[in-house]
Amino acid sequence: MLQQQIALLKKGNYKALARVISLVENEVEGYEQLLSELPLPPVPVIGITGPPGAGKSTITDALIQEITEAGKTVGVLCVDPSSPFNYGALLGDRIRMSQWYTHPSVFIRSLATRGSLGGLHPMIIEITDLMKAANFDYIIVETVGVGQSEVEIAGLADATIVVVVPEAGDEIQTMKAGLMEIADIFVVNKADRPNADTFIKNLRMMWAPAFKSHEAIDILKTVATEKKGIAELFASVRKKIHQVHISDKKYFLLAEKAYYLIQKRRMKDVNKQQLFDEIKRNAVTNLYAFLSNKK
Repeated sequence: MLQQQIALLKKGNYKALARVISLVENEVEGYEQLLSELPLPPVPVIGITGPPGAGKSTITDALIQEITEAGKTVGVLCVDPSSPFNYGALLGDRIRMSQWYTHPSVFIRSLATRGSLGGLHPMIIEITDLMKAANFDYIIVETVGVGQSEVEIAGLADATIVVVVPEAGDEIQTMKAGLMEIADIFVVNKADRPNADTFIKNLRMMWAPAFKSHEAIDILKTVATEKKGIAELFASVRKKIHQVHISDKKYFLLAEKAYYLIQKRRMKDVNKQQLFDEIKRNAVTNLYAFLSNKK
């Protein structure tokens, strides 16, 4: 079944792509062998991250419009927070992209983090490879948000956009979040709000010392709800994609993936639902005694 569906997705069949993503997510037997045989055309991956409420989904929506108006196709992976009970995605933000669901040049898939701490899906590399095999012109990956040590999206993407808003916190907090390490393009969204220019000026001053030893980070202003600054953002993305090179972030991502696979295989006999049931029976007060007996 997998081979048949993959043959269809290579022809640009979006229904087949959706089915194969589900099969890979559920780790259907034989999926690893088929993934290892997938062709991987050099499709550029655009990563979009930033704190909640910064406007990541609106930026994504606006970039989809820029890409489709240029006559290109785009596959979008939106990674949502997941329910702690059933690991399903909370899809509230996808309503902002509803106009694209039936567009012939656009494919959108929401994924749950499923407990992953890096803002991405645990199978994000495999799913991105499937998207590449479907021969899109661009792939966009929108993450849950920025963590203190998130570099996963920087390793996955050829150009990483970090979105913030002027009132998101002072510039020291911005640097504390590690954004300098993962950003190729820094977008100050909702730039029509008070103090936006002062916020941007201070960011440029704080980033300036880094330019001596690193490639300069573009800092752009947008008002995504009005599509202002989006054309400039897309132009910056294309420029960054042409400059792309393999970095330590890519190797870090692959090392993290290898660690995840080893961990999963060594814990394959551990069932989380069984743990839940046993802990529930023994009550929380006996948790540590229960864990001691499991050693």
